[in-house]
Amino acid sequence: MADEKKAVEKNIPEIPKGEPSIKTDVIDPISLMQYDACTRCGECDNWCPTLDAMKRDMNISPRDKIGRWRNFMGKNYGLMARLFGPRKIPEEDIQNFNDHLFHCTTCGACGTVCPAGLNTIEMWEATRQQLVLRGNGPYGKQSLFPKLIGEMHNPYMKEQKDRLLWVPDDVKIADNAEIAYFTGCTAGFNMQVLAVSTARVLNKLDVPFTMLGEDEWCCSSALIRTGQPHIGDTPREAAIHNVEALEAKGVKKVLFACAGCFRAATIDWPRLMGRKPNFEVVHITDFLAEQVEQGKITWEKSLEGKTITYHDPCHLGRHVGVFEGPRKLIASMPGGNFVEMERNRELQRCCGAGGGVKAGIPELALGVASARIKDALDVKADILSSACPFCRRNLGDGRNSVMSLETGDFNKRDNEGNDMQVEDLIVLTAELMGLSTKIKSET
Repeated sequence: MADEKKAVEKNIPEIPKGEPSIKTDVIDPISLMQYDACTRCGECDNWCPTLDAMKRDMNISPRDKIGRWRNFMGKNYGLMARLFGPRKIPEEDIQNFNDHLFHCTTCGACGTVCPAGLNTIEMWEATRQQLVLRGNGPYGKQSLFPKLIGEMHNPYMKEQKDRLLWVPDDVKIADNAEIAYFTGCTAGFNMQVLAVSTARVLNKLDVPFTMLGEDEWCCSSALIRTGQPHIGDTPREAAIHNVEALEAKGVKKVLFACAGCFRAATIDWPRLMGRKPNFEVVHITDFLAEQVEQGKITWEKSLEGKTITYHDPCHLGRHVGVFEGPRKLIASMPGGNFVEMERNRELQRCCGAGGGVKAGIPELALGVASARIKDALDVKADILSSACPFCRRNLGDGRNSVMSLETGDFNKRDNEGNDMQVEDLIVLTAELMGLSTKIKSET
């Protein structure tokens, strides 16, 4: 009887099963389950800034992208795929999905409003990496990031020896101190008014601080956001290098004025290293809010009755949870009228620069920024402030586009003659403390 059974089994033809078109090597099980957990309610579509900027092209819809990826998974890993083998997914469909997935700033608004509690930031970033591994992503100039950041340790093709060229003669930097200022590539090279303002404010407050100088490497946030952390293992190497260099200095607190660097140091570096740094990570707006509460800031100038509003950077607000420090700082500034835009805090509208969109899809970045500028115009703001160099630049571009202004020099203070100034809080703080915000080339 057993021999007959074996004979029957031997004659059953095997169904050929090919390789799946899509793999899930770097997408964690929780993210895969969250793709299945989507209820298709569409609440995310009501808040997505890129969907609005793309004139409601539903290919950009978070709900649509979740549905399409879930469909890919069903064809390659569902019951029928287990029984009869994966169904071939047309390459054109995969590439189209990839391109639509990268039309996203990874701002996280979709996850914030999701009734099912999906962590869409983790889902998008892991899926982007999977597609980069497959050869579909990234998008546009985002492909330059690994070479630039991996080899030059900054995305601007600048020399490491020039990391401190921005420091004016009047700024004092300690060799050793309990506090370090992590400048970031953008403030150190391309938007030096932020670095100069930060340093002068700390000096004015008699806060000794040290810096890494040419030992500072790019935080590598751009690589992680665009699905390229595995290329050269650059983000992990940068995390280890920066953290160990700061720990070697014996610092107890590291200040960041860049929301992207702050997000990387708070979330990405510990994850990449497998441990937390032996120092506290603090954004400059929270630090200054503490200084205000302790009565250590003396304001020497006034906002002169101007209406000021505040834009929450995604990496500072939704991603990490810093909302009140910047508002406490603004509230303490004399002579201003602070108003909130309709979309603020967890529900704010992204500036449009994040997720590699500014580099890869600049027209989309400008469209999202223009919508945010209109939010500020709706509350009749004279000053649109933020706390992130990328928000400052992209909102400035949006302002210029909406108001038909010429592009300014973002390395310097925003033009006070503009109908609406777009300026970082650290620059406003320096000016109201009576400090010069002129960069080294102007002094």
